[in-house]
Amino acid sequence: MEGAYPSRYVNLPEARRLFGDRVDRVGPFLWRTDPAGDAAVESIEALPKGEGWRLFEEGLRGGARAIPAAPAALRALIEEAEDVPPWVDWDTCTRGGEVFLRAGVLAGMVLGARSLVLGYASPGGNKPLVFSGRLKEQATRRLNETARFVQAVSRPGGMRPFADGWQITLKVRLIHAQVRRMLVKSDRWNERAWGAPVNQHDMAGTTLLFSVAILDGLRRLGMELTPGEGDDYTHLWRWVGRVIGVHPDILPTCESDGMRLAKLIEVTMGRPDQDSRDLTRALFDASFDGAVTPAQVKEAHRKATFGRLVCRELIGDALADDLDVPRSTYRYALPMVKRIVRRIGRVTKRLPFAERGAVAVGARYWDRVVEIGLQGATYEFTLPERLAAA
Repeated sequence: MEGAYPSRYVNLPEARRLFGDRVDRVGPFLWRTDPAGDAAVESIEALPKGEGWRLFEEGLRGGARAIPAAPAALRALIEEAEDVPPWVDWDTCTRGGEVFLRAGVLAGMVLGARSLVLGYASPGGNKPLVFSGRLKEQATRRLNETARFVQAVSRPGGMRPFADGWQITLKVRLIHAQVRRMLVKSDRWNERAWGAPVNQHDMAGTTLLFSVAILDGLRRLGMELTPGEGDDYTHLWRWVGRVIGVHPDILPTCESDGMRLAKLIEVTMGRPDQDSRDLTRALFDASFDGAVTPAQVKEAHRKATFGRLVCRELIGDALADDLDVPRSTYRYALPMVKRIVRRIGRVTKRLPFAERGAVAVGARYWDRVVEIGLQGATYEFTLPERLAAA
């Protein structure tokens, strides 16, 4: 049975003991991709430079009907994303987004110090990012794009067709397809070891990093979330996953289902490799981008040190050691931070209108994050044209 899967899919006997035959129902998704996204990118690449992307952006604003002359594959992709399944509930999506917005700076800490790092830790799943150079060569740009993505998705109505979050999600889908296209055409991709590039297994895993990994990280920092709030947030990201091209069969339906799938992926992914360590280092070193003066360098060092401190707390010592995340004596201050977070959360839940105020404050925090990123004009979300140099 093991021979049917890429060699990156490891520890299968133990995984089957824990998860039964679900292991062998998840494994084939390492070979599956996103045919609709792939066809759309091929149709864009067949047009004169810039024309296909222009048509795509017109379709994102006005729907497939707005681009009757566009290639059929491009119109089909947009039509698919316009078709909202009956299970999507907009009120639930709004409540889910409020969970993230209410967390404010805590959500930013978890996103950077846990979710992204867990993605880099996968020695198979990190390879498209390594070969595309999307972090090591363009660290700040990718981090800004990620912040803009989650902010747009979480805002009220952000994932309704034609809204900002929905548009960005479809752009990310085509970026994935373009990276996959370039990797397939290159001689650098080891399919036997890693499966298909940007495969369904890894795309589903990415939605888990932005959903249940965020929830788990917020709780680790002391934020109290009810099971209903966790399910609301997972529901939002189930719809995001659907729009970004994840097959419905591998999308979790609730938080507990997502946590179990995340654990299965963790057990079968293997230990971090050198690329994992390099990507993690680049993530925290991005604090030094633009730091010139001694004061700026000192502040960047403080941010990087704090980020690594929080990272170790959120991912655990064993994985942090594998990723070369340094230890720090300042870690012993974190329990006090957690107590403060819990107290604020309890007060917020007791006071009338306090939760609405917390959502507004958190939303302003994310607006500010996006505003700062825009100073570098880094929210492009355009198709990459080349892989990173070998």
